[in-house]
Amino acid sequence: MRNAFIDELVALATTHDHIALIVGDLGYSVIEPFADRFPDRFINAGVAEQNMTGLAAGMASEGYHVFTYSIANFPTFRCAEQIRNDIDYHQLPVTVVAVGGGLAYGALGYSHHAVQDYALLRSMPNMLIGAPGDPMEVRACMRYLVANPQPSYLRLGKAGEPCFHAEVPQVAPGQWLALPSQGDPAARATLLTTGATLELGMQLAAQPAFADCQVHSLPLWGRGSKAMQVAASAGYDELITLEDHLVDAGFGSWMMEALSPSGRAGIVLQNGLSADVCAQVGTQAALNAAGGLGQVLRRARAA
Repeated sequence: MRNAFIDELVALATTHDHIALIVGDLGYSVIEPFADRFPDRFINAGVAEQNMTGLAAGMASEGYHVFTYSIANFPTFRCAEQIRNDIDYHQLPVTVVAVGGGLAYGALGYSHHAVQDYALLRSMPNMLIGAPGDPMEVRACMRYLVANPQPSYLRLGKAGEPCFHAEVPQVAPGQWLALPSQGDPAARATLLTTGATLELGMQLAAQPAFADCQVHSLPLWGRGSKAMQVAASAGYDELITLEDHLVDAGFGSWMMEALSPSGRAGIVLQNGLSADVCAQVGTQAALNAAGGLGQVLRRARAA
C-alpha cells in the first residue's frame, strides 16, 4: 500500500501543483520519488509531529492540500489536539497518512499498535476516514481525496498487501464496494471490511461456513456518511464487520450507531480485536490471532 500511495501522490502532484508532503523524519526508501521530483513541496519536519501538523494546517490555509506522513500512532494520537483544533475545526484540506495500521508494527509494541485510531478520528465531525483494502483502493481513495479536499485520514497497511480489484474502482464516502467471491450473489449475509482486513474477508468467504456470504469493502467512511448505511444494508439480514482495530468504538460500532435509528443495529456482528493485544508484542499475524480477529461466530440458523 505504501508504494501505491507514493506512486499515486507523485502522479497527482504532477497535475496539481498545490499538493505537498510533510514527513516526520521517516519514510525513507518510500517517499524519495516525491521528494526528488518536487523538492519545493516536500518538508521533513523532523521528529516533531505536533509541529508537522500545525505546519500542515498553516500551509493548507494558504491553498495547499497537504499530506502528513508517519508511522501508526505518531501522526494521530501524538498530535490529536492539532488535528482537532487546527485541521478539523477549520475544515482544512490536510490528509493525515498513517502507515502500518492495525498491528502491522506489532513487533515494536504498544506504542506502535494503531488499534484505537478509528475511535479517535471518527469522533471529529469533519474528518473523512480512508481505509483502503488493497493497493487499488489506495489509488481510488487518493483520487477522491484530491478531487474533494477536506480534513481526512488515510490509513495504510505496511507492505505486501495483495490486490483484489482488477482496476482502480470508483469510491465515495459510505459507498460499499462489492468484491468477487464464491458466495451466493443473492445471499442475505455479507462480510463488510474496511482497511487491510479485506484480505481476511476474502479468505473467510472461501470457507464453507461463509458460503452464504458476499464480500464488501468500505474504504471511505465517517460521521457524514452514517445516514447512507440504512439503505446500503437493506438487502442483508446479517452484516459481519471486520476490522484490525479494537472492537470498542471502531468500524463495527460506527455501523451499529448508523443502523440504530432504523432498528437494524441487531443485524451487525462485529469482529475486531480484543484489548488483550494491547499488552503483547509479536508479529501482525500472531497478534491478530491473539486478539480474535477472524474468529467469527455466526448466528444460529433455524432448521
